[in-house]
Amino acid sequence: MSIMEELKYKSVSELRKALLNREISAKELVDTSYSRINEVEDKIQAFNSLTKDLAYETAKEVDNKIKSNSDIPLLAGIPIGIKDNMCINGYCTTASSKILENFVPPYDATVVKKLKENLIPIIGKTNLDEFAMGSSTENSAFKKTTNPWNPNKVPGGSSGGSAACVSAGEAVISLGSDTGGSIRLPASFCGIVGLKPTYGRVSRFGLIAFASSLDQIGPFGRCVEDVALTLQAISGHDPSDSTSINQPVPDYTAGLKKDIKGLKIGVISELLGDGIDNDVKSSIQASIKQFENLGAEIEEISLPLNKYAIATYYIIATAEASANLARYDGVKYGYRTKDPENIMEMYAKTRAEGFGDEVKRRIMLGTYALSSGYYDAYYKKAQQVRALIRRDFEKAWEKVDLLISPTCPSTAFEFGSKVDDPLSMYLMDIATITANLAGIPGISLPCGMDSNNLPIGLQMLGPVLSEETLLRTAYQFEQSTDFHKINPNI
Repeated sequence: MSIMEELKYKSVSELRKALLNREISAKELVDTSYSRINEVEDKIQAFNSLTKDLAYETAKEVDNKIKSNSDIPLLAGIPIGIKDNMCINGYCTTASSKILENFVPPYDATVVKKLKENLIPIIGKTNLDEFAMGSSTENSAFKKTTNPWNPNKVPGGSSGGSAACVSAGEAVISLGSDTGGSIRLPASFCGIVGLKPTYGRVSRFGLIAFASSLDQIGPFGRCVEDVALTLQAISGHDPSDSTSINQPVPDYTAGLKKDIKGLKIGVISELLGDGIDNDVKSSIQASIKQFENLGAEIEEISLPLNKYAIATYYIIATAEASANLARYDGVKYGYRTKDPENIMEMYAKTRAEGFGDEVKRRIMLGTYALSSGYYDAYYKKAQQVRALIRRDFEKAWEKVDLLISPTCPSTAFEFGSKVDDPLSMYLMDIATITANLAGIPGISLPCGMDSNNLPIGLQMLGPVLSEETLLRTAYQFEQSTDFHKINPNI
């Protein structure tokens, strides 16, 4: 077996042990990632660009520290992919949009600074739905990322490239962003673990904005421990982000092995009814039994306002998107139309040519919701419902410690099957968007396979800053099942 085959699906802790024992170098780890990319990337299409200079420079620093017997951070030398909406100084950052096709930022996002400080080699920028708007990664201006389990199926979105590169063994871990489920949904479709942290736990500075009150950066990994370690590295207060939480970052791995006896878990009744695929429903029901076997207490919980979540989310998200994307006008940076006759034509043509259909749709919806005469009826009302949805969760936390549901009503769907029906695509987020509206953390992890051998995701939600409990519960479930050990055959 080649070194690439041996290392392809190893965990962070296994790779770290091999590094410290000098069985492998950080350079060889990066080599392994790029070899795997060369092998499968023509099928997967996970990366918009590769950052080889940066990755090898970091790997060299790690190897020098190991040679000199210096201490290295926990994730040092572990190859990571990052979603192409996070700025890296000197490297193209596109948000998978033509309007930013040649944009090279002059600064690092805070999460990128943290990756560099932790000596984590960034191997490339991953594909996404344009400006993170979508649930399938079909809205990218550049390519369509495929699902490693079946090339005819979508990987989920908007962080499809970040999920697919981990699932396919091209990267060990990755970062995505989650505005309404964009980490958890692709984690579910690609059979890996994805975590959306509490809003403000991870800095958004240097993340290209979609909807500022909903966006949150988070990690992907093939197991819960890898996700916990990555969250540890990227969390913390940032003065550059006014929404950043000024709270100490706990050791997310310290309590993973503690049991969950007596933990109260609520099953969201509205998310196990009509509209859920039978295979998904039966896997979630089997997961509930597994939690009971682990000593958790199960209770059915109703979130009655969940039915208003889609409408609320798509008013708030599109309104914020229309404001955030107003900056792309061809004046300061990004794409500019050729030979406009006047400045108004430059604005109009730049945006018409630079944005894709889904982005235009959301800008138009958001501008309408914010317009004179409609602001109170739509945006203000949506914010009021958002407060009530948050209150639904607060009532639930009086009874239970965590909530569980399917991550998505179905497994991965075929390319093109929902493109002409935006509402059908939006409904893919029915289980995930409430966490963003309430600012709470959520995790998706594999809990089964459907009859077509596609992964099924289990979602767990917790109160603000309950990541330790979420990760511990997810870890205990993971260790009592074998779903995380199943990898796609590419």
